[in-house]
Amino acid sequence: MSDEQKNRISVDIYGQNYVIVGAESTHHLRLVASLVDEKMREISEKNPTLDISKLAVLTAVNAVHDYIKLKEQYEELQKQLKQIKD
Repeated sequence: MSDEQKNRISVDIYGQNYVIVGAESTHHLRLVASLVDEKMREISEKNPTLDISKLAVLTAVNAVHDYIKLKEQYEELQKQLKQIKD
């Protein structure tokens, strides 16, 4: 990533300001921040007594869970596609 053009933006996630740096477009970086903020607020509504650290960890756990499920679905679809081609 060091040779790529990096974008740097300031975003607000759950009331905190963060600077995000990445090779992706600023639109993509803002979308990621927005989805994290949305998930944190969703979890906070259901668990209003959580402190910010626990809220952040639960948000990360939810994101990784979603990622794993999508990865499993993708791998299953790849397997099915391979069977169709063979």
